[in-house]
Amino acid sequence: MLARRRMVRSYRPDPVPRDVLERVAGVVRRVPSAGFTQGQRLVVVTDEARRRAVGEACGEAEYERPWISSAPAHLVAGVEEDAYHRRYREADKLDREGREIEWPVPYWYVDGGALMMLALLAALDDGLAAAFAGAPDPDLLRAAVGFPAAVRPIGVVTLGYPADEDPVRTSRSASRRRPLDELVRWERWS
Repeated sequence: MLARRRMVRSYRPDPVPRDVLERVAGVVRRVPSAGFTQGQRLVVVTDEARRRAVGEACGEAEYERPWISSAPAHLVAGVEEDAYHRRYREADKLDREGREIEWPVPYWYVDGGALMMLALLAALDDGLAAAFAGAPDPDLLRAAVGFPAAVRPIGVVTLGYPADEDPVRTSRSASRRRPLDELVRWERWS
């Protein structure tokens, strides 16, 4: 399945059946999360006007072709940082001095990335094409889908059935993958 995964930015207008969307969105319950916090959030969007608002929030006007809003369905992902702080103030997560840990990395974003990847793979598993778009203005995306103030939007997974040809190309799709030894080292980097 991984060998077939790619970002698709051209979709047929066919709607995605609700049961398929429910399966793909259901990955939110299976995503790893720090301390089993489950701080990831999703909004499934199929309404055409709301998809346009999501596309606008994701900077679609900058693209040559409006590929975000043309996708028949969106999964807008967000994370609730406060959920992590609440979880790590529980007795089994306190440090030796009885305090919440100091977060060396904002793991809520790591978990949000895991959600996005699982959603992309679940879409592929269900015969859909998918892509990810970030949001240059998270507040605009929050307003478009009604996330509460405590939820930070991280982006959207576009979903649909692939068009026969994908005319939307990026410089990355034209370039080759880097050799593995540039990306992976064994035991130590240097």
